[in-house]
Amino acid sequence: MRNYLGLIPALALLTACTTTDEIIIDQQGVDMSRYQQDLAECRGYATEVQTGKKVAKGAASGAVVGGLIGAITGDAGKSAGVGAVGGGAKGASQGEQEEVQVVKRCLRGRGYKVLN
Repeated sequence: MRNYLGLIPALALLTACTTTDEIIIDQQGVDMSRYQQDLAECRGYATEVQTGKKVAKGAASGAVVGGLIGAITGDAGKSAGVGAVGGGAKGASQGEQEEVQVVKRCLRGRGYKVLN
């Protein structure tokens, strides 16, 4: 189980970089230098999403569920570790998606047409 739990901090680090650079806006009539400034500010708001906590919470709940399943199948430790990694990955993904949504909402609020 320790081997699996060691992956959780790595998952958190991987998700620290959001995919907000994949946001597409309609650039017609947009001052791109102003857009870059607004995008940086919106990304700053996205850092308030507590992705690390979502990873930890997902890992903990995954470990519990995995442990319960493992208790039935006879290998609680391994199942708990697998559950922790899966739960941590799910929490990381949810946190990353929420960060992207925060940036998109922020940009829309500033008048940009977000296309994706």
